[in-house]
Parts: sequence; C-alpha cells; structure tokens
Amino acid sequence: MELDLAGAELKSVLNRLRRAQGQISGVIRMIEEGRDCEEVVTQLAAASRALDRAGFAIIATGLQQCLTEPEDGEGGADDENRAQMRGRLEKLFLSLA
Repeated sequence: MELDLAGAELKSVLNRLRRAQGQISGVIRMIEEGRDCEEVVTQLAAASRALDRAGFAIIATGLQQCLTEPEDGEGGADDENRAQMRGRLEKLFLSLA
C-alpha cells in the first residue's frame, strides 16, 4: 500500500518527526551530561508521543485515502483487496497502540 502524503498532512508529519528527532538528541545530550533521571524520562516520553502522533497521522491519512478512492467495480477481487488493506492498516494501528 502506497501512501500519498500531500500538502498540510505531509508538513505536519514531518514537523512531528523533526520535533521527535530534536527531543531524542536532547535526551542523548542529557544522559551524557548526567542530568536528572526525571528530566530525561520526561523528554523521552515527549519524543515517544511525537513519534506516536506522527504514526497515527500517517495511518489516518491512509484510511482517509482508502475510503475516498473511487470504487473499481463490485465483487471478488475488490472485496479481497479491501479486506487485505483493512487487515494491514489494522495491524499498523495496533503496532502503535
């Protein structure tokens, strides 16, 4: 399944990933400096949330695209494809839960 992230959706996901990247760099620096454990864990949790939100945004965009694609007809193969795609999206969603 290919995901077409365009415009605002792509910008939002990239911003979240960049934020998480900065937070992870900060966590590494904090550990190297011997900073307080509570501060380190707080920043690590923030990075984790940013990654989760990016993942959920990608999955939500995928679901939206699946629901808005024009139907190619009725019956067998299309129903099979939809069921496979649903299963894959469900597995992705659960991997973040």
